[in-house]
Amino acid sequence: MGAMDDFLLTGNGQAVALRTVPRVEFQGFRRAVVTAVAAGARLAALPVRPLPVQPLPKRAMAPGSDLEILAVLALPDCARLGLLAAVLPERWPALTPDCPAAHWFEREIAEQWGVEPDGHPWLKPIRFAPPYRGRSAGLAPPSIGRTDFFTMAGIESHEVAVGPVHAGIIEPGHFRFLCHGETVHHLEISLGYQHRGIERAMLGGPSPRGIHYMETLAGDTTIGHATAYSRAVEALAGLTAPARAEGLRAIAAELERLANHIGDLGALAGDVGFLPTLNYCGRIRGDVLNLTAQLCGSRFGRGLVRPGGVFWDAEGERVDQLLGSLETVRRDVTGAVTLMLDAPSVLARLEGTGRLSAETARRIGLVGVAARACGLERDVRFEYPYGIYHLAQLPVNTWPGGDCFARAQVRWLEIQASLDFIGEGLADLPAGPCHREVPELAAETLAVSLVEGWRGEICHVVGTDSAGRFAFYKVVDPSFHNWFGLALAMRGQEISDFPLCNKSFNLSYCGHDL
Repeated sequence: MGAMDDFLLTGNGQAVALRTVPRVEFQGFRRAVVTAVAAGARLAALPVRPLPVQPLPKRAMAPGSDLEILAVLALPDCARLGLLAAVLPERWPALTPDCPAAHWFEREIAEQWGVEPDGHPWLKPIRFAPPYRGRSAGLAPPSIGRTDFFTMAGIESHEVAVGPVHAGIIEPGHFRFLCHGETVHHLEISLGYQHRGIERAMLGGPSPRGIHYMETLAGDTTIGHATAYSRAVEALAGLTAPARAEGLRAIAAELERLANHIGDLGALAGDVGFLPTLNYCGRIRGDVLNLTAQLCGSRFGRGLVRPGGVFWDAEGERVDQLLGSLETVRRDVTGAVTLMLDAPSVLARLEGTGRLSAETARRIGLVGVAARACGLERDVRFEYPYGIYHLAQLPVNTWPGGDCFARAQVRWLEIQASLDFIGEGLADLPAGPCHREVPELAAETLAVSLVEGWRGEICHVVGTDSAGRFAFYKVVDPSFHNWFGLALAMRGQEISDFPLCNKSFNLSYCGHDL
């Protein structure tokens, strides 16, 4: 039997009836997921939902169970997504020992639903939020609490605690370094200090507030999450957005990628004391944000992407202005970045710092820039093309080093690719309308929407009830996959390398603390 024989195969942004998702007993579910991931599949999401009033087939039920777990596996070799469900027991054998990519997901499940996997190596809550259901309140608290951390003993061993309150304008997150002298042996990252309950707020939707939750879920990824949400709603409504709208969505997404990559390269320059590129990129990032404002009136793209298409068009004089400004950005950023990457003092700090192997990146499920900087070709635009990317794919830019230089280099390659894509897209926008009305959503239907945000893969998993309303809504931001990668990248590094490693990943606190 093949590794995916138990799964329902579907496409990115394709709706399926919930009843068609295969359901097996949990041991079979665990075996199927572990086997598929070992064979090359990737764990994109692992949501849990309360079972509907109508019971599932008895062969899939355990006495007293009222939760269902759904595995969403990404299968890049065939551009498909694999779906498999099982009833979740109150205690179950953890997937993590055999599937490290499940580590963060299982911690989230234990926190949110009050059920625990047996054999998980570190079952500490990741967000410290109140449980979803009253049933969970009666269970024992997690065996590992918020203030429990790994420890290390010995002469010259010590711990360095940073945060959760940081200097400057930054969101809260706690970092605990276990050091021997100046060398970091382990970094434990504790997040969840401002959990906002967005997934819970989406239940019963779609509502007019839903798109605003998505646009502010991670403020620097407004276009990415708004597009993932809109595509999920469109799939559930059986609607395809107009071609012109898809072109404008992609242009906005690449502008978002461009602005953030430029800002990150400037910040990396600042962390190694190379001030010319720091100053130039800060200004150039603002110029790119202004291009987005020219497109829709908001520097972060709010109000542009909506289910059914986009609410702003670009034509005539506006397109000419955008193309002219884009060439200025190309000239300025080329000078600023090449100045930085040609400097021996910069290369000496970036090369070899915060290195991750491709095998480690694959095992823990890294996505986006962090994965591509380890040589992995992980890019939703290429693996699961959507919208205009079906016709105009960008190259998958990778670098084999897995270090801070590789993460900087991947950003620089993607900046150049995005500049080319935006210019070509503006010059050749499809004709036609920008928006279509969205009909009612199909009842008891599931859709998975994958989008390549500027940090990496964004995954929205949405299911409707018998009235066509959101029965469950799961968001997996790329930072959810990658925070543990930062922890591993710090092993064996000097503690003074942390600001540089941290910025080379540049992960989102709020995108994680949903």
